[in-house]
Amino acid sequence: MAQQHGIIVLFDVENALRTRSLDGNTYWFDNMKLLGSVGVGTEQLVTIVPGTHFLDGSQATEQVLNWLPAALGSIPPTVPRNYLAEQERADDRRTLEELAALGSAGSVSDADLKRLQRRVGKRARKSGSGRGLTEAKLLDVTGKTTTSPGAYNYPAPVITDITGQAVSEKIMYPAQYGSPDMIYDGWYWAATVDTSRPGVYPYTMHVQLHELVEQDDELVWQSVDLTCQSSLKIINDPKRNGFTGAGLGVLPLPSVPAAG
Repeated sequence: MAQQHGIIVLFDVENALRTRSLDGNTYWFDNMKLLGSVGVGTEQLVTIVPGTHFLDGSQATEQVLNWLPAALGSIPPTVPRNYLAEQERADDRRTLEELAALGSAGSVSDADLKRLQRRVGKRARKSGSGRGLTEAKLLDVTGKTTTSPGAYNYPAPVITDITGQAVSEKIMYPAQYGSPDMIYDGWYWAATVDTSRPGVYPYTMHVQLHELVEQDDELVWQSVDLTCQSSLKIINDPKRNGFTGAGLGVLPLPSVPAAG
């Protein structure tokens, strides 16, 4: 069975949109640090891909990479898919209840109306070239509606392609896959890696961020396409059992003293 490598990429979306660059605005993590990955938590991650053979000399299977993008400082992508919609509905219910209470009191002041207008919040729709963003209220990172520019929750970054030396030299074969995963819209990027050719191979990740702009008195999410880089380091070391340090196989069982 192929070994799974998870690579998480955190994007500082706000600063990346301001500078129109991902340089200095990405933080890469993988689950291979104990086997030699370097630059974990920085934008200079080099992911170790070990092993062309097992300790017994037999050929190892391909390795598999999985990339998971997320926006730094936003609502975590691991919350349920209906979280944002539920927050919107709950906020609408609270606003209607307050409005009904004010109406039954017989008077609604200008201050009350302005407060409720702020509570209702603004909606942002996708632009004509947007990808998969539906009209929704602006929420802050706590899940509450907001009208404050710069304080809203950014949509999750979208990987659109993976290119570069590691791909052109057929070291890895990336592709987008459908999945029942309810976090990343049912799509994720993965790649199989040829472990028979040791060396360091850089690759380029193409990412789409979304920027909120005002257009014809409406708030619109516009796409911004940027790129960032990382590398794979394929080594000769064989895959090892993480518990025993030996080759893959049956885990040793502790000896049990005979019943006396």
